[in-house]
Amino acid sequence: MSSTGLPLAPLVVGLLAGSMALAQTPAPQTSAPQTPAAQTPPAKAPAASGAKTTTARAKSAGPPSRSLPGRFAGRAGVYYKVVWGIDSLTVKWAESGELIRFSWRVLDPQRAKVLNDKKVEPALIDPRAGVSLVVPQMEKIGQLRQSQAPEAGKSYWMAFSNAGRVVKRGDRVDVVIGPFRAENLVVD
Repeated sequence: MSSTGLPLAPLVVGLLAGSMALAQTPAPQTSAPQTPAAQTPPAKAPAASGAKTTTARAKSAGPPSRSLPGRFAGRAGVYYKVVWGIDSLTVKWAESGELIRFSWRVLDPQRAKVLNDKKVEPALIDPRAGVSLVVPQMEKIGQLRQSQAPEAGKSYWMAFSNAGRVVKRGDRVDVVIGPFRAENLVVD
C-alpha cells in the first residue's frame, strides 16, 4: 500500500502504460518550446524491503498458431447427428501407420445401423495420395471392424489397411460405408 492508501501494483502499471503511450505518440510539429514539467519522467514508487518488483513486458507476436481446425466445419456435426445418428467421428493413425482407425459414437441406433452392416464394404479415400483403403480380412478373426447391432451411447470402430503408409497424419480423408459418407476428416 502506498501512503495514499491505494495499492502500488495498479499505480505502477498505470504509470508504465502512460509512459509507453507518451513514447509512442509523435512529437508535436510546433516551434514552441516544451515546458520542463512535460519532460520530467514519472516518479517511481519506492519498493518495500523484501518485496518483489515486477516489470511489464510487451509480448512479441511470435510464430503463428499451429492449432488444428475444429472437427467439423459449420453444420457438419449437426448433419451427422440428425441424419446418421452419430457423433465424435475420429480418424487416427494406428500401429505405426500401418492401420487407420475410424471410430464414432452412436446416438440413434436405428439411423446408425448402416455403419455396422457387414454386407456393406467400407472404404477410406485419400484424394491427396490417390488411394482407397479397405478393411482387411484376417483368417481367424474376420474383418477388422465391429458389426454387432449398434447401441445408443456406445462407441464403435473399424480399421483400414494402410500398407506402405500412403495416408499420412494431417491428411483429409473421406470415409464411405454404403450410403454413408463422411468428408474432409483429418487424420490424427
